[in-house]
Amino acid sequence: MLKQYVEAGFGQAKNTVNILFKNTLTPVIGILTYFLIGFNLMYPGFVDGEGYEWFGFAGFFLTLPDGGTTVDYVGGGYTYWTDFLFQAMFAATAATIVSGAVAERIKITSYLIFTLIFVGIVYPIIGSWKWGYGFLHDMGFYDFAGSTLVHSVGGWGALAGIIIVGPRIGKYVDGKVIDKPGSSVPLAVIGVFLLWLGWFGFNGGSVLSADPGITSFVLVTTCLAACTGAMGGLITSYFVFKRLDLGMVLNGVLAGLVGITAGADVINPGWALLVGFVAGILVVLSAVTLDKFKLDDMVGAVSVHLTCGVWGTLAVGLFSSNPDHSFLTQLIGVAVCGAAAFISAFVIFFIMKKTTGVRVSAEHEKSGLDSSEHGIRGYTIVYDE
Repeated sequence: MLKQYVEAGFGQAKNTVNILFKNTLTPVIGILTYFLIGFNLMYPGFVDGEGYEWFGFAGFFLTLPDGGTTVDYVGGGYTYWTDFLFQAMFAATAATIVSGAVAERIKITSYLIFTLIFVGIVYPIIGSWKWGYGFLHDMGFYDFAGSTLVHSVGGWGALAGIIIVGPRIGKYVDGKVIDKPGSSVPLAVIGVFLLWLGWFGFNGGSVLSADPGITSFVLVTTCLAACTGAMGGLITSYFVFKRLDLGMVLNGVLAGLVGITAGADVINPGWALLVGFVAGILVVLSAVTLDKFKLDDMVGAVSVHLTCGVWGTLAVGLFSSNPDHSFLTQLIGVAVCGAAAFISAFVIFFIMKKTTGVRVSAEHEKSGLDSSEHGIRGYTIVYDE
């Protein structure tokens, strides 16, 4: 997953292998569970406009629908198999959001168990409410490429995680926030630019066809929001921290991308600039607020994905070119999905905390998870004798 570069760059050197290990297994678990049950939970066969359906299951494993391999709602050229792969990576993305937030102190086994349940069951059920023609779709809720269904769902999971797991040792001391320098700022920058490029596939691919008109429109709004997101992060962090903060500029880029994702196909370029800029402001203010409550989010995942995912979804109700899109409906969708994702994630983490435990020992956290969990370090210098 592209996100592992950002997480590894912002993380401490002693935890690099652990971060890479999590982000390697996340898509593996995501794709396999999505094949086993997730896809048929997310697309259970609800009929468009038939009723306010909220749960269904089309059976285990990936099976072809009646009528062959072509997905009918795009008129050909987009197959059932392609749809599975595309949607499976969306599912895995929701879990990687949690990975970054709770990094450097969560047990690897606890994270993998959480991913298995959250990606395999929770995410696809919530997704079915809109993308599977469930009750939110019938209400008129709109989320083009997942500001809520992917990003804020993952963000709510991340928030539950950092509440249950707690902050890293030495992060908050005597009322002060102690910075823990990352292992590689260049790696974090590379990761953000790779994500920016990958977002063209994320949002552009959500058109579900090769229509050059709407696809190019989506790419432009996506890119513009990323740019103004960076500017929003730059300006706001300068006023808040009195410095030119590269980390907040990078998170501003991601904030703009998350913000425009819900309405990239229905928000015109002028409004996309505003959506991205506001997202850049919000990501800084959100990060500061979390620290005030001693909620330790290593990469700013909650601020980027949850805060800006909510903003982007609501922005559809404010700036969409489609008059059928309602702010109230968008707000209801945000609230329903948020409650379901947060409560589910909180319960999963809470049960693990009371049974198997979710946090590594203080000794292992201080020495680094690479040595204690994996027996190998991410950065090793060997001198010839």
